[in-house]
Amino acid sequence: MDGSIEESLLEAEEKMEKAVEVAKEDFGAIRTGRANAAMFNKLLVDYYGAPTPLQQLASFQTPEARMILIAPFDKSSMSAIEKSLRESDLGVNPSNDGNVIRVVLPQLTEERRKDYIKMARSKAEEARVSVRNIRRKAKEDIDKAVKDGDVGEDEGSRAEKDLESTTKKYVDAVDVLLKHKEAELLEV
Repeated sequence: MDGSIEESLLEAEEKMEKAVEVAKEDFGAIRTGRANAAMFNKLLVDYYGAPTPLQQLASFQTPEARMILIAPFDKSSMSAIEKSLRESDLGVNPSNDGNVIRVVLPQLTEERRKDYIKMARSKAEEARVSVRNIRRKAKEDIDKAVKDGDVGEDEGSRAEKDLESTTKKYVDAVDVLLKHKEAELLEV
């Protein structure tokens, strides 16, 4: 297979893999009935005037299924962390004892579950669209190589078949992630 087409296919696969990774991170940030540190992945705290990811400011423990303890490395950041938790879309009300911030997750209502499932589905659709856009770009590269005579028609169609199977693999991966997230959200 022509080097440039092979490069195109490799690049497409790399980008598709990244799109699936992004979806995985997005799903991790959607709250379920269980406490986990990933739900704070997207949370930024105003730390001395700089928006800083919460992960960099504290450690996390989950002593119970619906409780998480956040221990700030710098105690002076405690009120800023609490403020960003309160203002987040996690729907939590943190409290602190001077050392750790305690976050008890409320039971998910049926309505909240449906909202989160909707959110997960839209994140999954964004990932699928992203994968399809990558495919379109790679297909344009292949078509151009065939048109310019750099590769033969057979090679072009073989590359397109490869591209299709790669695309299917990553769209399926997104669907599997979504299925798991929905199951997680529906478990009471």
